[in-house]
Amino acid sequence: MNPTITVLKREFAGYFRSPVAYIFLIVFLIASIGLTFFVGNFFDGQTASLQSFFLFHPWIFLFLIPAVGMRLWSEEKRSGTIELLFTLPITTTRAVVGKYLAAWLFLSLAIVLTFPIVLTVGYLGNPDWGVILASYIGSILMAGSYLGICSFTSALTQNQIISFILSVLVCMVILFLGWSIFSDFLSVLFPVWIVDAFSNFSFTTHFDSFTKGIIHLHSVIYFLSVSAIALTLNILALER
Repeated sequence: MNPTITVLKREFAGYFRSPVAYIFLIVFLIASIGLTFFVGNFFDGQTASLQSFFLFHPWIFLFLIPAVGMRLWSEEKRSGTIELLFTLPITTTRAVVGKYLAAWLFLSLAIVLTFPIVLTVGYLGNPDWGVILASYIGSILMAGSYLGICSFTSALTQNQIISFILSVLVCMVILFLGWSIFSDFLSVLFPVWIVDAFSNFSFTTHFDSFTKGIIHLHSVIYFLSVSAIALTLNILALER
C-alpha cells in the first residue's frame, strides 16, 4: 500500500480515538450555527441564503484550525515518536502529506456536517444551490490553507501552545490583509497598487468570490499554492 495512504488512514483514525475530535466537531458546529443565527441575524435577512453562515468561517477557522494543527508535529516531537516515524520506510514528504491530508479530511468532515443548516434554508425558501455548493468548496479549500500554515508552525516547536499561538498570528496577518479597515490603514503608508497587492494575499479576498457563487481559477490556485508552500516549508523544517 502507498505509504502516504497508510499514514493518512492511521492519522485520520487516530482523531476518533480520543474525545478531542468529538469536542472539536461539537464546538465547530455550535460556533458556526450559533454565530449565523444570533450574530449574523439569519432570520432578519428575510432571504433563503447562507451568506451570513459562510461570513464567519474565516474567523472561526482562525482559532479552531490551529487547535487541530498544533499537534500534528509538535506532539510527535514532544513524545519522541517522530524518531520512530522516520525509522520506517517512508520519506519525509510522504509523512507530511499523509498527516496533512488526514487532518484536512477531518476538517472537511466538520464542514460537511453543517448540512442541517442547508436543509433549514431549503425548507424556509428557494436558495441558490450553486452559490451554496461553491461556498462549501471555497470553505474546504480555505481550511486546507489554514491547516498548511498550522502544520508548518507545528514543525517548528515541540510545544503545542507555542505552535497554536504562532499559527493564529500568521493566519491573522494573512486574514487581516483583506480587511477593509486594515487596507485603509495601509493606504496611508503605501500606494494603492501595493495595498491591492497585499489584499490579494488575503484569505477573505479569494473566499468572497466563492460565497458569491463564483469559482475563480486563480482563487483555487491561490488556496492550493498557500498549502503547497506551507507544506514545502514543513518538509524543510523537519529535514533541517
